[in-house]
Amino acid sequence: MANGKIFKAKKKQIIKMKELVFKKIKEEYDDFYKALMERGKLPMWSTEKGFWNASIADEVFESFKKVKLNKFKNFLDIGSGDGKVVLIASLFCKNAEGIEIDDILHHKALEIQSKLKINNAAFHNKDFFEHDFSKYDVLFSAPDAPFERGLENKLLKEMNGKLIHYGHHFQPQNLKKEDSFTVNGTLVSLYTNQKP
Repeated sequence: MANGKIFKAKKKQIIKMKELVFKKIKEEYDDFYKALMERGKLPMWSTEKGFWNASIADEVFESFKKVKLNKFKNFLDIGSGDGKVVLIASLFCKNAEGIEIDDILHHKALEIQSKLKINNAAFHNKDFFEHDFSKYDVLFSAPDAPFERGLENKLLKEMNGKLIHYGHHFQPQNLKKEDSFTVNGTLVSLYTNQKP
């Protein structure tokens, strides 16, 4: 009986610590976006291969709770932008990684990761088509282009786990939808590969 109470107390303590780190992540990104806007820029721009738009921290955090992201070990954000989603995922997964081609966004991710001392996150500065997806059990995408422009073929060949698709647009055509729900009006869907 005492062990059960100790376990519950430790679990509550871990949840409280994660919520404190989440708050710090959110504050860092809010400061980044505020600094951009003070210079007359919005937290969105075209990159070499697509378009970046800031994710909403509270929606991402709530989405990860709903998909029980803590049941996964290796997370990859495909087109990770400023790294916010990866750092939030690091609160749930053993290993959270992001891949982003834009140098400015990549370096912002590294800067915030270093400042917050988040050790279970990693960032890759390259084209995601050059990265092997097969070692991850969960992938994340907030797509800026239709999946049929090449990403879906890569997922069909390399995806071994789940895909969290964030947003109403550019849904995959050949992956199997397992679940979907909305968080503050944003559609979040969970897909698996239909490999035999």
